[in-house]
Amino acid sequence: MTQEMIDAVKKAKEQSKPRNFTESIDMIINIKDLDVKKPENRFEEELVLPNGRGKDINIGVIADGDLIVQAKDAGVDLVIDKPRLEELGKDRKEAKKLADNVDFFIAQADMMPLVGRFLGPVLGPRKKMPKPVPANAKLAPLLERLQSTIKVGVKQHPSIQIIIGTQDMADEQIAENMEAVLAILDRHLEKGRKQIKSMFIKTTMGSVVRVI
Repeated sequence: MTQEMIDAVKKAKEQSKPRNFTESIDMIINIKDLDVKKPENRFEEELVLPNGRGKDINIGVIADGDLIVQAKDAGVDLVIDKPRLEELGKDRKEAKKLADNVDFFIAQADMMPLVGRFLGPVLGPRKKMPKPVPANAKLAPLLERLQSTIKVGVKQHPSIQIIIGTQDMADEQIAENMEAVLAILDRHLEKGRKQIKSMFIKTTMGSVVRVI
């Protein structure tokens, strides 16, 4: 974490006009000397942000029995049992709508073949295939972890844009989240963060502030 990051976060917040909602804060990274046409140069990794995302995300649970009960008790946004799963398999439009509104899916392991059959064509292309969990799993710790999780990666373009917090988080907390993202680049890029061409930060509707 550097003072430049903290100063950039502070400036992005100052430049943001008052809104009637809490804005997210985005981190934008442009990478140099990276040929994304080569599969070995593309990557995606899930990152648990050290200080969380600042906002709750939507999680879907596909299960039956005890896991359904746990999911409902935890207030999960979307709970899908076997009959509902079969319905979604016949209604592609509704399945796509659900897939677009949910950040992460969890599925009972023994239901994964059904998930693949009924929702695979929708979830697969969106990179949202569920995380399988045993039928006797404790959901609460996993749900808590996912609330702080983002996906960091490079696909068609040598750039990354991700949410790393909200404007009501402390500047230092957001900067620490930024540093966690850079640590992923150190692992996946040949020259690590030295391959960053430029890096910016901005609130949802605010102007861009250059960090690097």
